[in-house]
Amino acid sequence: MDVIRGLDELATPDGPSVVTVGFFDGVHLGHQAVLRTAVEAAAARGIRSVAVTFDRHPREILTPGREPRLLATVERRAELIATVGIDVLLVLAFTEELSRWSAEDFVSRVLVQGLRTEHAVVGANFTFGFKALGTIETLVELGPSRGFTAEAVELVHLGKRRVSSSSIREALVEGDLGWPERAMGRRFVLDGEVVRGAGRGTGLGWPTANLRALPRLLLPGRGVYAGIARVPDGEFVAAVNVGTNPTFGQEPLHVESYLLDFEGDLLGSPMSIEFHARLRDEERFDTSEELSAAIADDVRRTRALVSRPVGDSGP
Repeated sequence: MDVIRGLDELATPDGPSVVTVGFFDGVHLGHQAVLRTAVEAAAARGIRSVAVTFDRHPREILTPGREPRLLATVERRAELIATVGIDVLLVLAFTEELSRWSAEDFVSRVLVQGLRTEHAVVGANFTFGFKALGTIETLVELGPSRGFTAEAVELVHLGKRRVSSSSIREALVEGDLGWPERAMGRRFVLDGEVVRGAGRGTGLGWPTANLRALPRLLLPGRGVYAGIARVPDGEFVAAVNVGTNPTFGQEPLHVESYLLDFEGDLLGSPMSIEFHARLRDEERFDTSEELSAAIADDVRRTRALVSRPVGDSGP
């Protein structure tokens, strides 16, 4: 899949496209249904499929300070979108200027002039343009005079619950990993970089890698989790704490992981944590010895719950 940033980078001239537009945070089952429909429509026409997304959540510009924490970075969204079979991902910078484009402007500049859209595929609740006045009905109405058709893909429900990015965020904040896994079709992953911590884990006999999550990403609710850490040296089962270290006073919310069977220095390395199970609440212990014993139990349970990753480079 080709990733293009901005309309100016589009190659010209280029062929017609089947296009879908959305923020696609988390690339959940509903997003996947829309993307897959676009891929199938493009294959049927013998033309390319294009997904259009944005570099930041629109509410970061429209209602600053009230935008949601994100489920995935642009890079991870791109990886997930590629697995569905999209040919081209166009990432647009969501700026104040773009936010003022009318629905008609967006159609003309992006769909018609930029991508030569022959068919547009969007979710049934899709909105776009200034004040979100554009809908699927707008696309159906404007399409014939501009050379494209449009269709909506119905929202996905699992049982009586609608699959949505907001419902996944709400579950994660509560420490619920089950609904996100069902709604996304995979486990939640948090991306970041290993940074220097206070070093208390090493003193307790459990050296941890402190993760600085990439900007604007959502952290799961406070607690201890079992999962897998992916680092340049391979994949390792990990016991993960999301919390504030209450045993040593109150610290900013952060993520630290003890990688089982790993020895080495990860400082400055990229790391992704895949969350498998929630083990317990974060607790305050009276002594460091009690905390160390609790961590030992967390590691034991983690080893029992999480299988060694295929291709793990550990011993």
